[in-house]
Amino acid sequence: MVNSGTAVTTSGRSFVQEKAQSSSEAEAETSLRRVNVEGDSEESRKSLKDYFDEAKDMIRSDGGPPRWFSPLECGAHSPDSPVLLYLPGIDGVGLGLIMQHQRVGQIFDVWCLHIPVKDRTSFTGLVKLVERTVRSENYRLPNRPIYLVGESLGACLALAVAAQNPDIDLVLILANPATSFSKSQLQPLIPLLQLTPDQVLLAFPYMLRLMEGDPLRMAVDILVKGLPLQQKAGEVSQDLVVMSSYHSVVADIMPKETLLWKLEMLKSASAYANSRLHAVKAQTLIISSGKDQLFPSQEEGERLRHALSKCQIRKFNDNGHFLFLEDDIDLVTIIKGTSFYRRGKNHDYVSDFIPPTPDEFTKIYESNRGIYVATGPVMLSTLEDGKIVRGLAGIPSEGPVLFVGYHMLLGLELTPLVCQFMIERNILLRGIAHPLMFIRLRDGLLPDLATFDTHRIMGAVPVSGTNFYKLLSSKSHVLLYPGGMREALHRKGEEYKLLWPDHSEFVRMAARFGAKIIPFGAVGEDDIGQVVFDYDDLMKIPYFKAQIEALTSETIKLRTDANGEIQNQDIHLPGILPKLPGRFYYYFGKPIETEGRKQELRDREKCNELYIEVKSEVEKCIAYLKEKRETDPYRNLLARLTYQATHGSTNEVPTFQI
Repeated sequence: MVNSGTAVTTSGRSFVQEKAQSSSEAEAETSLRRVNVEGDSEESRKSLKDYFDEAKDMIRSDGGPPRWFSPLECGAHSPDSPVLLYLPGIDGVGLGLIMQHQRVGQIFDVWCLHIPVKDRTSFTGLVKLVERTVRSENYRLPNRPIYLVGESLGACLALAVAAQNPDIDLVLILANPATSFSKSQLQPLIPLLQLTPDQVLLAFPYMLRLMEGDPLRMAVDILVKGLPLQQKAGEVSQDLVVMSSYHSVVADIMPKETLLWKLEMLKSASAYANSRLHAVKAQTLIISSGKDQLFPSQEEGERLRHALSKCQIRKFNDNGHFLFLEDDIDLVTIIKGTSFYRRGKNHDYVSDFIPPTPDEFTKIYESNRGIYVATGPVMLSTLEDGKIVRGLAGIPSEGPVLFVGYHMLLGLELTPLVCQFMIERNILLRGIAHPLMFIRLRDGLLPDLATFDTHRIMGAVPVSGTNFYKLLSSKSHVLLYPGGMREALHRKGEEYKLLWPDHSEFVRMAARFGAKIIPFGAVGEDDIGQVVFDYDDLMKIPYFKAQIEALTSETIKLRTDANGEIQNQDIHLPGILPKLPGRFYYYFGKPIETEGRKQELRDREKCNELYIEVKSEVEKCIAYLKEKRETDPYRNLLARLTYQATHGSTNEVPTFQI
């Protein structure tokens, strides 16, 4: 692809920096151009109004064959970013990602397909056009994936191209695919349109209502934002005015003849794609809406998930068909949460990781705010001179730093811990996590992978020596629990007992990179609940024993070569008797230096001595917290709520004397 330097201006809008493919396979119809709207801020997210305004300008000077364009707000990506080809839905304009452009353009080289209103290229013709572009890009960058993001009709197009190019590294992201057209509410429109006079535009208000999504939900969303009453009413009325004023634009985008053509194309596209699903080998993500008024998208998403070999699904129960044009959908966040972003042949959990944005973190924090209120976390750290202080002032800003500690029951300590590091120090803890958060060997009883999307957004990586090495080499702050799942699913009477392996699993690696090791303890699980029915009890009952074996077989089993109790990594849910919440306490000990000890710690004995020292320090941290919390007047939830009621909810609740 090369710049041509041409500029065309239409009605105050600038279409600049045209591009054309330079490849023996490329044809004139695959010419590319960058688009920007004068005066737009690239930092602000565009709206549905922008979609209509820019669509109106694009179709005003329409003509010619289908072609590619790239919005200028998508031009901030790095040189090693993969190409993303957006394949539009029934509208064909190519602006379906307009509310996503600014963010998507930071990590992808984005090109959107525009199909002019009067164009009558067949579905197979569109497949050939996209296929030529895909092959050209693959020839130019053979070691980089190519993303195809398709909505409804565009999803069928992406599936067709993938089926015919199984040897090209494609990643498909399909929103509400039209492969279920045979069950669609659009089918009755075909005979109706054929009988309707041209001047009667019955279909267009119907299509506009579909683009609006759920007006009631839109209004409720605005109310939930906590905006002033006048502003709430203003936004609701403004949205309604915007929607009602664009009937003519929808009519221009899809006049009767074009709409009929598109509906007939949807029918053939659905049949074409469905007949070739068996040939699709590409990594695929299905995004399904629960309130899609065009297609039964969630049902279809499940069907495709089982029909495609490498497919995941994410469901958005409250969204409509055109979900990329809804305010609460962020495509980049979805891609990050599913670990679908990669620059090479395989996803690298370290080099391909994109840190959470402030907005992403705020949403995660707000969704877990109840845990904060219930546990009132107290965090203590140790300064260089050995002084213990409240807060995280004793935590080194620069990595690599390795946090090694005790895993509470069910890992309850994780959310307050990770969030507090971000809030107080803007430090992202990269947790070494169990594979069940990332992979399934088969369908079964384990929670859906979507349950763990926020963990992946916040930087969790599956446990492996390779990932541990990469995190330390990138100077990360790494969170490690040597006791793993066995410690987090401990038995009755094992509260605060370290269930670690006999031999060091982390000391030499930490020394190799000169990482500081910070031992820490976490206390408070016994103030949340009590284990009354544990693994040993469950295994005595045939039904639960079979269920545990089934759960454990659904994902990769760890420490199969270990000895003793640590080898028991069976997945189960113990019976827990809840209590009125107490308080969580964290104590981070003085950092243990490994800088300059690489040679010394190659000796197995010296390495084991440091391992025992770290374990001993964690036990001391736990003992310190268990003793000190007895003197905390605000250990009880009711005492903390009373304090906040009288002093303000933003004031820090006191704790024991340090």
